[in-house]
Amino acid sequence: MATIPITKRGAEKLKAELHQLKTVDRPWVINAIAEARAQGDISENAEYDSAKDRQGFIEGRILEIEGKLSAAQVIDPAQLEATGRVVFGATVELQDEDSGAKVKYQIVGEDEADLKHGLINISSPIARALIGKEEGDTAVVQAPSGEKHYEIIAVSYL
Repeated sequence: MATIPITKRGAEKLKAELHQLKTVDRPWVINAIAEARAQGDISENAEYDSAKDRQGFIEGRILEIEGKLSAAQVIDPAQLEATGRVVFGATVELQDEDSGAKVKYQIVGEDEADLKHGLINISSPIARALIGKEEGDTAVVQAPSGEKHYEIIAVSYL
C-alpha cells in the first residue's frame, strides 16, 4: 500500500476523530440498537433501521480512518529543512501577478484540505504548480478561467 502524506496536525485530527467514534459514537449506537430491539418487532421499527444505518456508517468510517493512519507518512512542517523550496507541508504566500491580490496557502494531504482555512490538497493544480519552486519564482496554474501566474512571496514551514 502506498504511503499517504499527512501533516502532524492532520494525523492528530484523524486520531481524535477515531477516538470519538470508538469511545462515544459506537457505544451510543449500540445502546440505540438495543433500545430499539426492546420495543418489539424490528421489521417495521424506524428507530432500529436508523440506528443500524448509523452503525454501518460509524464502522465504515472507523475502518477508513484506521486504513489511512496505517498508510500515513506523518510530516511535521516545523522539522523540514527544505531551504526555501515549496514542499509538502510548506506555507506559501503568493501574489497574483494580474490583480496583485495576495493569498497564503499551506500544502496538506487530501483529508486536511480546507480552502476556507488556506489548506490546499497536495494534488490540486495550484499545489502541483508550486512544488519545487522557491521564493521569487513564478508558478503558472491552469485554472478554469485560463492561466494564472503567481509570484511566490514567502515560503515558511510552520
